[in-house]
Amino acid sequence: MKVSDVSVRILICEDNPLIALDLQAIVESEGHEVVGVCESAAAARERLSEPFDFALLDVDLVDGTSFELAQTLQARGVPYVFVTAMRPKDIPEDLRDARVVAKPYREDAILATLPQH
Repeated sequence: MKVSDVSVRILICEDNPLIALDLQAIVESEGHEVVGVCESAAAARERLSEPFDFALLDVDLVDGTSFELAQTLQARGVPYVFVTAMRPKDIPEDLRDARVVAKPYREDAILATLPQH
């Protein structure tokens, strides 16, 4: 596996610890930096003041959905992708242009969503 030439700073929002660790291992194996792993939308909101380039968002978190967080990222121009078992038609209309990686996911599907700087 080729390690990326450019490191992307990534925020992971995932309430399942095993999936969060897997996502972290996938992106770090390519030389990217995980700036935080959050299991709740509230914890993710606290990290919004920190610099990051991209977010991997599970839709269903321990305290609700990540939709409001996605809307904030969208307004700030920060790219993100939903990593979810939710059907795309259940995503709010204003977020339906977002990329979605369906669970269970493949490593290459996750890596293909990362921004190319």
